[in-house]
Amino acid sequence: MARRKKTSLADDITDVVSKLPWWAGVALAVSFYLVLHAFASRPVAAAAQPGQIGEMAVQTIWRTLAGIGQYLLPLFCLVGAAMSALGRNRKKNLVSDVAQGKAADGLDGMSWREFEMLVGEGLRLQGYRVAETGGGGPDGGVDLVLTKPGKNGSEKFLVQCKQWRAFKVGVDVVRELYGVMAARGAAGGFVVTSGRFTEEAKSFASGRNVQLIDGPKLHGLLQQARTGMASAPQRPAAAIAAASAGPATTPPTCPLCSKPMVRREAKRGANAVKEFWGCTGYPDCRGTRPID
Repeated sequence: MARRKKTSLADDITDVVSKLPWWAGVALAVSFYLVLHAFASRPVAAAAQPGQIGEMAVQTIWRTLAGIGQYLLPLFCLVGAAMSALGRNRKKNLVSDVAQGKAADGLDGMSWREFEMLVGEGLRLQGYRVAETGGGGPDGGVDLVLTKPGKNGSEKFLVQCKQWRAFKVGVDVVRELYGVMAARGAAGGFVVTSGRFTEEAKSFASGRNVQLIDGPKLHGLLQQARTGMASAPQRPAAAIAAASAGPATTPPTCPLCSKPMVRREAKRGANAVKEFWGCTGYPDCRGTRPID
């Protein structure tokens, strides 16, 4: 394993803040300034009493550090906030560029890092909280860790991204992820590729809580997220399954208000878990149609 590159304190702070929402970085900058400025502005005793010279020297040192830190720490946080805003904007542009295409060809021209960012943003738009791990190493090649609320607390999902244009993803990759899922107690997992999967990989994933998303399915998922279908009150897994099922029929219009309809899932009653067409004007309009 390659030795980790040494970083400075400034690099560490900006890196941590860049992983937060940009507004959180700004809030940290303001908080650091207010706290350190208040400490640095404390008056210094005019004369030290016998036996208090050491204590006074320590306080002077701390006030000096606070005086410097009241400007440096907020600056590092603001740099991290700017990096966070730029990164989020870049991810949104990636999703928009790929989703606007008529086919999944746009996935082939990007780097593995861009592909990973694209997958993460697409899943985030489906309602998951996304944490990047960087892949490789002792985590079994897991690139993203997803979380979402569940009945028994927060559920965890693992994701492997394979930017393979020339080769099909084989069963070994799916087996590896399934083993890591069991070891880490994950509720499910995703293997996402810009290419295709072998029949053996599809057979292994069938019946297990591992979803395989190839290039065309990922393209459909991004289009769904971009058009706002992910905003419908359905579970993230159901939204991804709907996108993974391939091109859907043209959504009907609502029989009550003529607005477009989206796929939804019944939560309770005799039709629980079954899908139906629901009006996009919900809750103002409660029009429904059955899915044939």
